[in-house]
Formats: sequence, structure tokens, C-alpha cells
Amino acid sequence: MRIGFYAGSFDPFTFGHLKVIEKASKLFDKVIVGIGENLNKAPRFNKVKMLNAVNKVFKNNNLSNVECVLFNGLASDIAKQYNACYFIRGIRNGSDYEYEENLAQINEEISGIDTIYIRAGNLGSISSSMVYELFKNNKDISKYVPSEIIEIL
Repeated sequence: MRIGFYAGSFDPFTFGHLKVIEKASKLFDKVIVGIGENLNKAPRFNKVKMLNAVNKVFKNNNLSNVECVLFNGLASDIAKQYNACYFIRGIRNGSDYEYEENLAQINEEISGIDTIYIRAGNLGSISSSMVYELFKNNKDISKYVPSEIIEIL
């Protein structure tokens, strides 16, 4: 079974993340989406509520081979626990590629798991930080975030 592991803080989960996952679900037998902690950022939203809402997004979008889990620690350790054959990473631009390639090299070195990059297409300009800033300033985020996520925000 070909398993892909897509780790992130997903704080909040956006349509850009969903687009990457939809594409990945066609490439892999199973996709595990891991909501982890980014030690460089304070969590903005409750992780358990986000997990439940994200799993609801998957169900409502008929992504039956996708599952969301919470994790602490290194993504490489969790990916190995799930027998992942690839890390999945979303790419928005050249700066993302440079950062992600450095991360991919380290992950492959310590876990032996390679990385596949997937573009979010026209949703690539959306970042969780941008969405959070709009949300914090009472702006409409419905074109950036699934309704299941808006419900918990």
C-alpha cells in the first residue's frame, strides 16, 4: 500500500491545503494528514477541534482514503509509524521550494522517506497566516477556508 504523509500545523486548514490533499489522494492508496505543533508559532486554534473539522471536510468531499491525525515530535517519526513511502508537501512559490527542499533532505536523511511536492494551483497564494490575519480583523474568509473550518473558528 502506497501511503503519503502530509504534515503541517494547519492553523487554520485552508482550501490550498485541501487542493494539495485532493491531488495526493489520487496518487496514493492512503493519505495521512498530520496536524503537528510548530514550535516557532503559538497555536492559534484548538488542535482537537481542528482535527475533527478537517476529518469532516474529508468526509464531505468524498476523500475516503484520507485521514487526519494529531502528533507531537518529528514528522519523520510519525510518518515511519504509518509506513509512509513519501512525505507530501505543498509548494506555493520559489521561496517555499528552497525551504521545503532543505526540510526534505533532512527528513530523507533521518527517515529514508523521500518527499513529493504538490502545487495548490490558483490557491497557492493562500497561507494560514494570511487567513488568520483576515479572521482576526473580522474579514470574510469563506473563499479561503472550508465551511466546516469556519464553524469551529
